[in-house]
Amino acid sequence: QVQLKESGGGLVQTGGSLRLSCAVSGGAFSNYAMGWFRLAPGKEREFVSAINWSGDRTYYTDSVKGRFIISRDNAKNTVFLQMNSLKPEDTAVYYCAADTRLGTVQAASEAYGYWGQGTQVTVSA
Repeated sequence: QVQLKESGGGLVQTGGSLRLSCAVSGGAFSNYAMGWFRLAPGKEREFVSAINWSGDRTYYTDSVKGRFIISRDNAKNTVFLQMNSLKPEDTAVYYCAADTRLGTVQAASEAYGYWGQGTQVTVSA
């Protein structure tokens, strides 16, 4: 059973930074594409970023390009999301997810079969 656990969320002022981590256990992490999604109050779950199994291909939603950086450490079974220049509109619960299929990286949440419990990120104005 693949398990994911996020950490690193918190309260930060506008313009600040946070680094989210997602530790994965119980599976072949180095084979998986990994994604970050977020859910804000009153909104639908939104794709944020994804990374392929080797880490050499990354993807971002337009609103975070140039501010967020996704990376992974396959030796530590961990994926990261470095969030810089945070804005109040980035406030949400952030979830990491694992796509255990062997295929192209997807932005659609339906492609991800395993999810973490989420970590709250709050950006104050």
